[in-house]
Amino acid sequence: MGKAILTAMEDGTGDLVPAAGVDLQAGEYPVPLFASAQAVDVPFDVAIDFSRPAATIAVMELCLREGKPLVTGTTGLGEEDMMRLKAASRIIPVFYSRNMSLGVNLQLALVQAATKVLGDAFDPEIVETHHNLKVDAPSGTALMLAEAIEHARSGESELVFGRHEKNKRRAKEEIGIHSLRGGNKAGEHAVYFLGDDEELIITHRAGSKRVFAQGALKAAAFLVRQKPGFYTMADVICI
Repeated sequence: MGKAILTAMEDGTGDLVPAAGVDLQAGEYPVPLFASAQAVDVPFDVAIDFSRPAATIAVMELCLREGKPLVTGTTGLGEEDMMRLKAASRIIPVFYSRNMSLGVNLQLALVQAATKVLGDAFDPEIVETHHNLKVDAPSGTALMLAEAIEHARSGESELVFGRHEKNKRRAKEEIGIHSLRGGNKAGEHAVYFLGDDEELIITHRAGSKRVFAQGALKAAAFLVRQKPGFYTMADVICI
């Protein structure tokens, strides 16, 4: 993602220019590269983070130290990590999204609308497909889609991750989530609403990581103009 963001900047996406990078692996980059967030000693206006939870907290601490906004798209953050991000948002602007794609965030709105209209007559199932190097499953985006359905429902929901351990009929409150891994697929998320004699499928396919980089840059350009607070992509695209 770091390389994708640098490429998007070079292509003129937004008005941002790179100031520095943080990466454990050395390489040829057009900016100073640091092995840790703590070591960064160059001025910057906003930090964009796509890493692992421990590294995200280190970048957050850098932003707090410098009084700068933080954009993060790291998935796999635990409850304590999220509490720390929200606490930081009382001091600096913090933007968080498990998927930076503008299309996916529109998909979330469509899924909520479909849930409200179709109600309990349709059973929702989520299928996500990613490349064979992706570590977390299900994807953060799949969880976002499940949350969108939960928020639009009137009753309780139960997330069911696959059904290999479930030897009984599907309950109405279930939201099934299924993960596929293989090849170099950037990401696909399909939400199935399965009813009697008809079905609705709302699908988003990412052809490359560029769409996530463009969304992150859009979020960063938005965040540098904001007061301290906790922001999401809904604030950027005004859903």
